[in-house]
Amino acid sequence: MTATRIDPWHNAYARRAAGMTASEIRALFAVASRPEVVSLAGGMPPVDGLPLELVSDIARRAVAEHAVTALQYGAAQGEASLRDAVVEVAAASGVRTHAGEVVITTGSQQALDLLARILLDPGDVVLVESPSYVGALGVFRSYEADIRHLPCDAEGLLPESIEGVVARERGLGRAVKLLYLVPNHHNPSGVTTSSARRVQIMLAASRCGVLVVEDDPYSLLGFDGEPGPPLHALDPTGVVYLGSFSKTFAPGLRTGFAVAPPAIRDKLVLAAESAMLCPSALSQQVIAMYLREYPWRNHVKGLRELYRERCEAMLAALAHYLPDAHWQAPRGGFFVWVELPGDTDARALLPRAVAARVAYVPGTAFFADGQGHSHARLSFCFPPPVDITEGVRRLASVVREEEAVRGAFRS
Repeated sequence: MTATRIDPWHNAYARRAAGMTASEIRALFAVASRPEVVSLAGGMPPVDGLPLELVSDIARRAVAEHAVTALQYGAAQGEASLRDAVVEVAAASGVRTHAGEVVITTGSQQALDLLARILLDPGDVVLVESPSYVGALGVFRSYEADIRHLPCDAEGLLPESIEGVVARERGLGRAVKLLYLVPNHHNPSGVTTSSARRVQIMLAASRCGVLVVEDDPYSLLGFDGEPGPPLHALDPTGVVYLGSFSKTFAPGLRTGFAVAPPAIRDKLVLAAESAMLCPSALSQQVIAMYLREYPWRNHVKGLRELYRERCEAMLAALAHYLPDAHWQAPRGGFFVWVELPGDTDARALLPRAVAARVAYVPGTAFFADGQGHSHARLSFCFPPPVDITEGVRRLASVVREEEAVRGAFRS
């Protein structure tokens, strides 16, 4: 083994470690958490919107009344009380399941990792939207998958692209294993896939024999009406459905779930056992008690109104300060996907934006192939409306300065 001054173990790493890179979002956290910076970067729910006294009481009682189980090892599939509650929560999003199909995970991010572990070999192909969730891209890269972006428009993924890409990749001898989608209030684009597209997507995936992973943390956070039938409802045997309590309850409890066909569920449980033995029994107990004892649907309704107000503030600020940018108004969720005016490179602009005390995520973070330079993801979930307006104003000022510099250089 050859050592280096920086890392004496650099030749000891597995090949897949070379594909592990820091998330651009996580790298922003240290800067974005400074009080003088308006963070339009992270998708963090404001936990001060929770009934904190109730949550504190539930956590106290979880230990006082259920210490024997809450502080002990548990089942790798998850505690039965929470899996029963997940059935009810999933039904609110249109997913019909039973507790036996549910696997509790450490956030839905771990569910993605476990799925990749049991399904992907190096060189396998994963199909994703354009753009796609940065956390999923990181998982797929870490398992040495080849990521292929499929085109999207204002109604979501273009279904006709699926079969052509699958045929091309298989013709080159590659296995196409997964189609990963965020159909409701997409991260980062904010797009909600239309009902007609959902049917067409599932028909194409079925014809190709490609497993669909439906990542759905935002379906309960729509502003108006229902987003459409879940993909899982269209073909339960061809979809693994992922959900999370991070957006509707508390991200710090790190609890999510997967609803999977029986054979895949069994493999997920085995993978979970090897990864962590079992998810946190205390977190599961707290969430299960909360769902049983508190009118959580009313809390979700309040979150919808909170996020609607903040989204409207962001859209109004964009229209006022950046009218020559382009965006699609989301119907729910946390994000607005903005194409900056002119030839603005969002990634190159970021240091100047941070110096001007505003943070966002450059669009390149959401592509595996270098696209997205002119785009930025702006998050409206965490700052109050007045800060959102000020953040967009600061961003617009930096964009105008950049345009002026480019104009002077061209002249």
